[in-house]
Amino acid sequence: MEILLVEDDLRIRDFLEKGLSEAGYSLTLASDAEQALFYMDSRKFEVILMDIMLPDMEGGQLTRIIREKGNYTPILVLSALNSPDDKVKLLDLGADDYLSKPFYFAELLSRIKALLRRKKRHNQKEILRLESVNITVDKNLHTVSQNGVSIELSPTEYKLFLFLLENKNNVLSRTEILYKVWGINFDNQTNVVDVYISYLRNKIDESAKKIIYTVKGLGYLIKDDHHDT
Repeated sequence: MEILLVEDDLRIRDFLEKGLSEAGYSLTLASDAEQALFYMDSRKFEVILMDIMLPDMEGGQLTRIIREKGNYTPILVLSALNSPDDKVKLLDLGADDYLSKPFYFAELLSRIKALLRRKKRHNQKEILRLESVNITVDKNLHTVSQNGVSIELSPTEYKLFLFLLENKNNVLSRTEILYKVWGINFDNQTNVVDVYISYLRNKIDESAKKIIYTVKGLGYLIKDDHHDT
């Protein structure tokens, strides 16, 4: 679990680095907003801990920039400013939580764990519901719908379509599909993949937007745009 700490106070940085390391977290330290943005452009973090008063930028402005860049990593603001208006402002700008200084380290750990649990639940919901073009797959209910209309697929058709959708925008070879869907390591004599792709195309309406693409000599894919391949 990697955490980005944006804090210019050396005493607080040392305290948090020691405590979070002992709690099992890996910590990356940034002393200002510029350094924090540099790290965020090249690495993924589970949580961002951010002081409100930074030498080159106010924490609220940094929070806004992070969100405008499409980064939705949970942000926990640490600040000596503890008025309700300060908290509301930071939350409105995109922060997920706000902890006033001074704070108990145990409470900080509790807040971090709560943010991680929330993020995990959100990711699980996203994974259970896959979408591409005008089709939605609910992995929890094992249902497929197109423009809100249910499509009845056999178990094998569903497994094939789900594999394509989970790997959308990537070409999948017939060998990969055979292994994943049918458990066949390699059989260059069978055309079962092509047959089942045909079954899927007969059940899915591609008149408005193409869903399943054939890449000659390579395999099949689902992609988000609808230009012919």
